[in-house]
Amino acid sequence: MSPEDHYFSPAGPRVLAHRGLALEAPENTLLAFAHALAHGVDYLETDVHASADGVAVVAHDPDLSRVLGRPERVGDLTAAELGSLDLGDGQHMPTLAEALDAFPDARFNIDLKAAAAIPSAVEMISSLRAERRVLLTSFSERRRRAALALLPAVATSASGPVFAGALLAATVRGGPAVRRLLRGIQAVQIPERALGLSTVTPARLRQYHAAGVEVHVWTINDVDAMHRLLDLGVDGIVTDRADLAVDAVRSRP
Repeated sequence: MSPEDHYFSPAGPRVLAHRGLALEAPENTLLAFAHALAHGVDYLETDVHASADGVAVVAHDPDLSRVLGRPERVGDLTAAELGSLDLGDGQHMPTLAEALDAFPDARFNIDLKAAAAIPSAVEMISSLRAERRVLLTSFSERRRRAALALLPAVATSASGPVFAGALLAATVRGGPAVRRLLRGIQAVQIPERALGLSTVTPARLRQYHAAGVEVHVWTINDVDAMHRLLDLGVDGIVTDRADLAVDAVRSRP
């Protein structure tokens, strides 16, 4: 069984907890991840930046202004300094290794937000032998390819430019072009609209699926929208409300 097969087994639909479940915990913290897993989630969606000393740390934003009201960039502080910051509820900014080690049965969907984070992230994933439970992605195709060159067996989803090309191909050129563009990719993780187009029409879903990729839609927090997308046949819901999404998936036939 390849790591890609393991990551997407068993069959969905899947709930991907966007930065954990941050209703009663700061986002992207060990507590937020624990809350998501306690609700029955298997997949934790998260992000990594690099600290000043090159350590991959779990953080969405490049700076601390939104989460702490501080002007520093994540890359201005060492991992130890970042780990000493109080994000609330006794939580700190974990390293990627801390998160992977704390939840050894969880599967992680990791958005590489900075090229500087790639060497450390790759080393952490390898040292913890977590390849089979990790998907690496990035909005940047250059970052995605750089990471996959070092960890070729992990699962991956399309970068922004690759999906844009696939969406246009699905609109204009048809299935063979879509399959060619998505070769070597296991998922597209997308908003409902991009480039002024609906991304998850029945016809486009058929083309993505024919290319052998799963379709995960973000960021869906409304239960009716979850059911509508599941009715269309999407394979995953990326959500801030993992509690609601798990119930929605379980309530279906």
